[in-house]
Amino acid sequence: MNPKTPLDPSPPSSDPHARLAAARAAHWQATRRLTFVLMALWLCTGFGTVFFARELSHFTVFGWPLSFYMAAQGASLVSLVVIVFYAWRMRRLDRLHPDAAREAA
Repeated sequence: MNPKTPLDPSPPSSDPHARLAAARAAHWQATRRLTFVLMALWLCTGFGTVFFARELSHFTVFGWPLSFYMAAQGASLVSLVVIVFYAWRMRRLDRLHPDAAREAA
């Protein structure tokens, strides 16, 4: 009888090298996905607000057109939030995959 279920994420092999490779692959996949999502958000706020400035000027934030607000403050604040979120999330990913993080250091 095999005690492992199909939902068990651990590799079936007891080989430590296989487990390390699986941990590295999972860590790298999560890192790439997070980086892609945050870079897309950064691109949308940085480039998108400039590209759609005329359309965004119809909306106001604190009495200013949204395009002006995003150019003056919003894009910088979004970049700061992206950096803080990336650092926080990567710390959690490194805790979830300690073998991969230790090997990378």
